[in-house]
Amino acid sequence: MGHKVHPVAMRLGITEEWRSRWFADKKTFGLFLVEDARIREFIKKNYAYAGIPKVEIERTRDTVKVILNTARPGLIIGRKGAEVDRLRGELERISGRQVAVDIRDVSEPELSAQILSEGIAEQLIKRSPVKRTIRRASESAMQAGAKGIKIVIAGRIGGSEMSRRERLVLGSIPLHTLMANIDYGFAEARTTAGQIGIKVWVNKGLIDKAGKESSNAPDAQKGEVPKVPKRHPQR
Repeated sequence: MGHKVHPVAMRLGITEEWRSRWFADKKTFGLFLVEDARIREFIKKNYAYAGIPKVEIERTRDTVKVILNTARPGLIIGRKGAEVDRLRGELERISGRQVAVDIRDVSEPELSAQILSEGIAEQLIKRSPVKRTIRRASESAMQAGAKGIKIVIAGRIGGSEMSRRERLVLGSIPLHTLMANIDYGFAEARTTAGQIGIKVWVNKGLIDKAGKESSNAPDAQKGEVPKVPKRHPQR
């Protein structure tokens, strides 16, 4: 029986930051936790078309700061900022506090595992061929500069009577290397035959202690592995 660990949770405090950054006592912790879940659920439900891989929430005493990482910031801002004002009003209604919305552009959506998984789910809902869909998504990520990618799809693929699993791996995916910048995404495709789960891992290279991509990151296309200096035995 394998023990599964979330790739992001495994690297919290090392190469990943917390999605919610605030402090609360025992009385208000549960309330804030439920508010964060409602905010994320509302954004995902009403702005799924904007390509939002990550929603970060920061809290002060009276203000809630919602950071939206999106591949299409223009769709959220709207004409003359009308859409973002409407979004801010809805979030203030959900939380009951003053909300500040910060929109950040995702420069390389092809390397975002969450965007890739949602794109694959959208194609499966349209009944696109599974192998061709995951092959196209993986090749686009590798051409964008990824060191490796892994895609796993499970469910009643193609309307089959029994559930099965499709898996594709390109390049290098070092899941146990803590300094590896592994992006993870999950999405569900609700088809007429049932729900199909899509998991995507994207390797963006190694990160040094300064938080930058290391130059000795393995080249996935050539199959290279970073060199480790040999240790000589002590005499």
